Amino acid sequence: MISNSSMAFKCTLFLFLFGLPFLNWSQTDENGTETEEEIEVKTFASTRIISGHSVETLGKGIMDFRIEHRFGDMFGANGGGQNMFGFDNLSDMRIALEYGVTKSFMIGFGRSRGTNAPYHSLLDGFLKYRVLRQGKSSPVSLTAVAGSSFTYMKASQDISQVNYFPKVAHRFSYFTQINVARHFGERVSIAIMPTLVHRNYVLANDQNTLFALGGAARVKLTQRFALILEYYQTFPGNSLRPNDIYKNSLGLALEWNTFGHSFTINLTNATGLGESQFIPYTYQNWLKGQFRLGFCVGRKFSFDSN
Repeated sequence: MISNSSMAFKCTLFLFLFGLPFLNWSQTDENGTETEEEIEVKTFASTRIISGHSVETLGKGIMDFRIEHRFGDMFGANGGGQNMFGFDNLSDMRIALEYGVTKSFMIGFGRSRGTNAPYHSLLDGFLKYRVLRQGKSSPVSLTAVAGSSFTYMKASQDISQVNYFPKVAHRFSYFTQINVARHFGERVSIAIMPTLVHRNYVLANDQNTLFALGGAARVKLTQRFALILEYYQTFPGNSLRPNDIYKNSLGLALEWNTFGHSFTINLTNATGLGESQFIPYTYQNWLKGQFRLGFCVGRKFSFDSN
């Protein structure tokens, strides 16, 4: 199904993205420096939670080199000992660079292998802006993020397939998200992430625009280790999208932070990486053993001379 509203969506997204950097919610003194009331409370240790974004942004001049990897099903028909509990199979992998343009605004670009269900050979990019910081003047942190992905896979000759791609524009997908988080005490953080995903070309039994509400929690165990939970509930707007095929993304993770590195080991039923992939295209069921081991390694570099 081809989207009739894709042009309007792109225009709205353009205005949304390029208007955000001009907002200024922080309090500064007459010299332009941040006041004591706006000292940041860090809610998550990384710019990502498990599959999706966190409320955090990179500092000015900080570059993050990220490698994400997802293996195959640990159990079920495609898992078990014959496949080394998923280690013999590759669900997806992504290599990306992200950069903090200012202390509140960052950009990122990446390339994913893709899951082949339905896409592979994916390029993605995003813009992310911190609107509010938790502190004396705000009870929560708030970040807006939006991005798109493009597949350059070979088009199918079967007109009934979603990767038929009659036009180049049909290879694009978009997402936009408002991320709200709060840190409670020294150990607990929670977040909610209302997210809108739009795909320019979908199957006849699917819908172009899909809303999802994400939720996440982080419990700090020690100075370096934390446990993370992440879940995205989709809300189909009509009866076309069959619930017996599409599932909601659920992930659990152990986070380990060292000097300059962040390392996350996760279990999730989602195979794809990126909001335009794991939100609309998760088919696996936890109760059937269709979850997989994954990891993310991030290495930060500083390019700020100040």
